[in-house]
Amino acid sequence: MTLLEIALLSILLALLSSVVALASGRWPRIAGKITFIILGMSGLMAVFAGIGAIFAEQSLTGQLPFGLPWMHWSLRLDALSGLFLTIVGIVTTAVTLFGPGYTREYAFGPDPLPALGGFTGLFVAGMLLVILADDAFMFMVSWELMSLSSYFLVVFQHENPANRRAGFLYILMAEVGALFILLGYSVLAAHGGGFEFANMRNTELSLLWSSIAFILALVGFGMKAGLVPLHVWLPEAHPVAPAHISALMSGVMLKVAIYGFIRFTFDLLTQVHWGWGVGVLIVGSITALMGVLYALMQNDMKRLLAYSSIENVGIIFIGLGLALIFFGTGHQLLGVMGLIAALYHSLNHSIFKSLLFLGAGATIHATREHDMERMGGLLKRMPWTGFFVLIGCISISALPPFNGFVSEWLTFQAALQAWTLENPILRLLIPISAAMLALTGALAATTFVKMYGVTFLGLGRTRRARRANEVSRGMRAALAMLAALCLLLGILPTFVISALNHIPEQLFGQSLTQAAAHGWLWLTPLPEAKASYSAPLIFLGVIIAWWIASMLLRRGKVREIKRCEVWDCGFSTPNHRMQYTSTAFAMPFRRIFGLLFHIDEKVSTDESGQPRHQLQIKDRIWDWLYVPIGRAVFLSSRRVKHLQTGNVRVYLSWSLITLLVLLWIIS
Repeated sequence: MTLLEIALLSILLALLSSVVALASGRWPRIAGKITFIILGMSGLMAVFAGIGAIFAEQSLTGQLPFGLPWMHWSLRLDALSGLFLTIVGIVTTAVTLFGPGYTREYAFGPDPLPALGGFTGLFVAGMLLVILADDAFMFMVSWELMSLSSYFLVVFQHENPANRRAGFLYILMAEVGALFILLGYSVLAAHGGGFEFANMRNTELSLLWSSIAFILALVGFGMKAGLVPLHVWLPEAHPVAPAHISALMSGVMLKVAIYGFIRFTFDLLTQVHWGWGVGVLIVGSITALMGVLYALMQNDMKRLLAYSSIENVGIIFIGLGLALIFFGTGHQLLGVMGLIAALYHSLNHSIFKSLLFLGAGATIHATREHDMERMGGLLKRMPWTGFFVLIGCISISALPPFNGFVSEWLTFQAALQAWTLENPILRLLIPISAAMLALTGALAATTFVKMYGVTFLGLGRTRRARRANEVSRGMRAALAMLAALCLLLGILPTFVISALNHIPEQLFGQSLTQAAAHGWLWLTPLPEAKASYSAPLIFLGVIIAWWIASMLLRRGKVREIKRCEVWDCGFSTPNHRMQYTSTAFAMPFRRIFGLLFHIDEKVSTDESGQPRHQLQIKDRIWDWLYVPIGRAVFLSSRRVKHLQTGNVRVYLSWSLITLLVLLWIIS
């Protein structure tokens, strides 16, 4: 079998898992396990085909007997699609390990487990089809399959009004974004003479039309990826979906949107302009900073992770913005560095964010609590889950030797080359963006110190937290797999970049060969005097330091810690109410950046005379942008309803007026 046939087999297996799930109404538990096994095989096939495509010398093309009468669906598997096919496969495989234990509670509950498995299979198949599509028609059909199936997963527990509201907002934003993408492809198809991507690649557009197509694609794909201010659906939809679906949406679906933007901009548009990169860089910087600030304010664990996804999407778009600027100004090698940094962070984010969402699902599964203020002390009750979530927190905080550090370090290295540009505006803008990225990194570390400390350390704040138990072996295996990948992608970056080099080689004929010039031990994207990093040596140093500390403790060289009761100031025994809370931890940042949020804070007294603190934080962008749009829509709807008078003659008059206007336009 060819790699393309293996990729198609992965799609067929995903569809088969959907059919098996939907036909399993009488045996939900047995069929649920079979469904996840088939879906896991689909993920493994996708990983195999994706890795093979990355290292393949040439891209593979084919057709499916579907589509329009005069055009069948076109398929293409190259290095770029191979990377994102691998991302889909890895996360899908982890989800299939996690899913059976997590969904066991749905087997005989009010929510139909067959529907959950059925739409999950369709969701995965839709994402795989988007990545393999080589014509606009197949791309849009697959995109709609991905969006519609994920909508039903968001509203899976539809008895909750919040879930229905999140689902409506999600599908509304998804369809508006799809309309922008369709218009972007329409511009290319109109000038290229067809819907096939091959025709679009050979189209020479003027700067005006290419800029129009680029802006349409940025809005459409940015809406699905969660760029600010198009992000409002994401913190509503991701928290209400089941945990393994949240991992697929945040870890994979957002990357499919990024894949679409990269394919449209760097492959289908023949030339890029540095002005586009300025816009992408500004939007990415704002998205990264706003996303992490919103995440820092959250007490709901999954909502915090959803806002953190916005932050990481912003970091990826910072890399893409730098790539566009450098390509547009003729600095090909630096453009490749920015692109590889974005691709590396896309891979890294899919791994550690899926790990964190699955870890959040495990803690919620064990405690039945979403609010971190009602958790605490879980490391004693769930040591393995706590250990794996700690690895995810370190990775997403961009601390060495884990994977998040490498991709952000590459992004910084690309930004630090702004001095090579002649344009003074760009030489000023890029350092400002790098400073915002540095601030984002510091705030991200603060956010996940808060999340991990409040959730896993200290004392249990509720009875459910104090009685939580470790999750099943399958769920822990999924966490272990992703945690191991966080470490491997962090300590072996030269191998990863050597693989990613095939993508710019196929797109531009240029690669970052300097990165692995000094072997696997040193990463040198630039001459070693300017930038070098050795992840294996740092990892070895951590291991040696840990070994020395453990040996000193065993030999008694370090004074043993005397354990006794904590000093209570003579008042009472310390308890969970004396611990730092999530709200208190974020209070200094809420005071500093308060203008960015709509904060409603009240202190009242209940019936027993005890003070009660109420805090509600809302997104100002919702009030500034979306509320006026909603009011305008309702106002126009009230005006339009006056046209419906019930009089047939009025309706005929409007039809005649419409016909005359259309004839006038055509003539």
